[in-house]
Amino acid sequence: MSEVERLAFGPDGLVPAVVQDADTGEVLVLAYMNEEALRRTLETGLVTFWSRSRGQLWQKGETSGNTLALVSIAKNCEANSLLVKARPAGPACHTGHATCYYRPLDPARDLPGSA
Repeated sequence: MSEVERLAFGPDGLVPAVVQDADTGEVLVLAYMNEEALRRTLETGLVTFWSRSRGQLWQKGETSGNTLALVSIAKNCEANSLLVKARPAGPACHTGHATCYYRPLDPARDLPGSA
């Protein structure tokens, strides 16, 4: 059995994939992969996801040019998520930010019931 076959894909056939910049360690995006997206990523060296909103495969950067070049993929201890290390060519977020994680939460302001 291959390592891909050992992955615990969810009932929807997807596994979360955390993408990290291979050079800086910064977390870029959380997306989802099905078996086909993972296979294409491994075959092409360009990170491909399953778009839950569009219901189709989505190679990151196919329209924007902001691709993610694969460096490595590892699965977690329970084989139910992936850590993808990649080198981004341009911003990873569709908003134009380098990472999707650019909006910090402030406990004093953002917790329910805070002023």
